[in-house]
This record gives sequence, C-alpha cells and structure tokens, in this order.
Amino acid sequence: MRLAAAPLAGRSRRQLHTLLVANRGEIAVRILRAAAELDVRTVAVYEPADEASLHVALAGQALAVPSYLDTHRIVSAAAEAGCDMLHPGYGFLSESAGLADACDEAGISFVGPTASTIRKLG
Repeated sequence: MRLAAAPLAGRSRRQLHTLLVANRGEIAVRILRAAAELDVRTVAVYEPADEASLHVALAGQALAVPSYLDTHRIVSAAAEAGCDMLHPGYGFLSESAGLADACDEAGISFVGPTASTIRKLG
C-alpha cells in the first residue's frame, strides 16, 4: 500500500515514498512501525546522545541533528535524504507553524495541520 498526498489547490495527487520522523522515543517508534507496515521508506533524526536509541535502529536511515528543535536542520536533513513527508510526532514541532511553512517551501508534505491552521489555534 502506498500513501498519496491529498490534492492541494492546483496540485495533482502524488505518491509519497519517504518519511522523516522528527521525534524520538515511543512516538517515533510507533510512527516508524506504522510506516514500515505501509512500505514507506523511513528516516529518523537524532541528537548525538540518542545515537543508540531504538528509533534510530528501526529507521531505514538516521541522520544526526544538533537539536530536535532545530527546524532548519531537520527540514534540510529531510531534503538531503530525499524525503517527501515529514512527521513531527507530538509536542513542540507538531505545533510549529514555522516547521509547516519550511516543509511547504521545501516541497515536503507536513504530516499535520497547515501552518495557517496552527497559527489560528495559537
């Protein structure tokens, strides 16, 4: 089974193949396992102290970032790895309109609400 992006204004449906998980711990593990069940290639990010973590081991590829809150580096890592989706998990990144905007600018589907919706929610 393949995921398909919902058509956005003026855009056609496209197949999605590679997901970057921008979180750690149990939430990252659950997202990675769900992606594997859907036959989606996965990329994890990790801080150096988490290099031996389960989410790093489960991902098809893992990239070090200075901080889980470094949205610029996370989006750059997603682009470098050829990701077409980014899942923020839960917490600060899932509530970041800046991250949703950065994904949109990079041509990466943000798995979550639009930046506009996040801003409206405060």
